[in-house]
Amino acid sequence: MKIKCVITDDEPMARKGLQSYVEKVDFLSLEAVFEDAMQLNTYLQTSRPDLIFLDIEMPYLSGLDILSTIENPPYVIITTAYEKYALKGYELNVADYLLKPISFDRFLKAVNKIYSMMQTKEETPDFIFVRSDRQMYKIFFKDILYVKSMENYICLYTEKEKLVIRNTMKHMIDSLPSSMFLQIHKSYLINIEKIDMINGNQIIIGDEAITIARNFRDEVFDKIMKNAL
Repeated sequence: MKIKCVITDDEPMARKGLQSYVEKVDFLSLEAVFEDAMQLNTYLQTSRPDLIFLDIEMPYLSGLDILSTIENPPYVIITTAYEKYALKGYELNVADYLLKPISFDRFLKAVNKIYSMMQTKEETPDFIFVRSDRQMYKIFFKDILYVKSMENYICLYTEKEKLVIRNTMKHMIDSLPSSMFLQIHKSYLINIEKIDMINGNQIIIGDEAITIARNFRDEVFDKIMKNAL
């Protein structure tokens, strides 16, 4: 597996040092090198690297500024001479934080971490097979809106169809990734990414308004509010 990476740093020596480190690691493939965040921004309009080595203090646009504007960002390793930015970087879900001057062993530890994360992601399926009406359907997690329990059956709602499955809510909870799905009621499991709106104690997904049960409320709002402004 090759990891496509780009370097963005306004210091020539820092760029040169990172390039030499990247060349020593056989699973890294250097796609581009940029002097500032504006160049990186232009590149990201048409290209999708796996990993960005990103400096923070740069002219016109800081590394943190551009990171906050990227939707579904790739893995990011912050490279900076200023330790004060560490907390803010982790708030933006950076994968690692390297303090200049960067030693090769610390660099290697960071990229090995990315390699491990990507390998795990590749090995984890993004779909499930379900049996409904004597047929097996392949359903991608991203297409599921929500799951509703009805006694001994489960209704699985996608953007295109409704499938009735003879199964239990517990089995569905165990089968779907907890990072994407959240139980908000004993009878409802929702795809967090499909939430359109929260209205009081109801979650709106498409035309469906699902009430958050009182005993699930704290857990639901704790998880959802992590992505709230």
